[in-house]
Amino acid sequence: MTHDLDTLAERLRTGDRRALARAITLVESGRADHRAQATELLAKLADPRREALRIGLSGTPGVGKSTFIEAFGTRLTAQGLRVAVLAVDPSSARTGGSILGDKTRMERLSRDPRAFIRPSPSQSELGGVARRTREAVSLCEAAGFDVVLIETVGVGQSETLVAEMSDLFVLLIAPGGGDELQGVKRGIMETADLILVNKADGDMKSAATRTAADYAGALRLLRKRPQDPQGFPKALTVSAETDEGLDAAWSEMQALAEWRRAHGHWVARRAEQNARWFAEEVRQGLLARLREDPATREAMERLSRRVADGTLPPSAAAAQVLDQLPEASGR
Repeated sequence: MTHDLDTLAERLRTGDRRALARAITLVESGRADHRAQATELLAKLADPRREALRIGLSGTPGVGKSTFIEAFGTRLTAQGLRVAVLAVDPSSARTGGSILGDKTRMERLSRDPRAFIRPSPSQSELGGVARRTREAVSLCEAAGFDVVLIETVGVGQSETLVAEMSDLFVLLIAPGGGDELQGVKRGIMETADLILVNKADGDMKSAATRTAADYAGALRLLRKRPQDPQGFPKALTVSAETDEGLDAAWSEMQALAEWRRAHGHWVARRAEQNARWFAEEVRQGLLARLREDPATREAMERLSRRVADGTLPPSAAAAQVLDQLPEASGR
């Protein structure tokens, strides 16, 4: 198996898209043996010199994210850049199924030899972001992609989770009036590096311009963040249908990324993200071990029934489970 992983790693480093797809399938698997192989593969591919610009992209359904990504990605590949799109579809909480239709919606980009599109179900993870998306990002970087677009549907906390694995976070919105501005959560506004008002064409162009002005005014009222140069975050208009504004948006993204690199924010942010991912992996691993231990699993099922019928508070039930765990030796 080690030989197979060596071959897979070698092919992936050359930019082989089939090898990349196979590697992502491996890291997305929940099987214990696959997780062990995925961990070994990621260790083999670790190379800080291979670094892509990670762009998180979110927005409510119907805002035109897929159309925007196809137009934007095609524009980047025309400049000679290699673009990977990791599109996280919302899984059904009941069945775990998801639509996974991004390749259908991005037909032109999916045929581009400089592009790679990977739809992944969120697998009921908090915020609609697949737990292994960050590992898929690392694989795309190892494969030599220049830009990785991480797209997710706007479902509350997903924006924050995408921002935590991105270098830049872009919020895509549709033209609207003041009521829409009132409905946008302050937390999302504070997270966004760039707000793009899509569909700025035809009859919607004037409405898009007004919406961008409204958001620009709102952004100026927010506390200035240390990771932003003068004038950021910004609100711009774009049209995925006519390509208008896409070059300007890309120029702003590059300018922001370059400024953060020059002023140390890029390295600090990546280091902070790595530390957060490490802590999250430890938490997930501990939960997995709890579920795998027969005695603990039986205790949790028994206590869960008491919690469900109201005879035991959840906090007291959790304390009983934790009290059964062996204490750390302190060594």
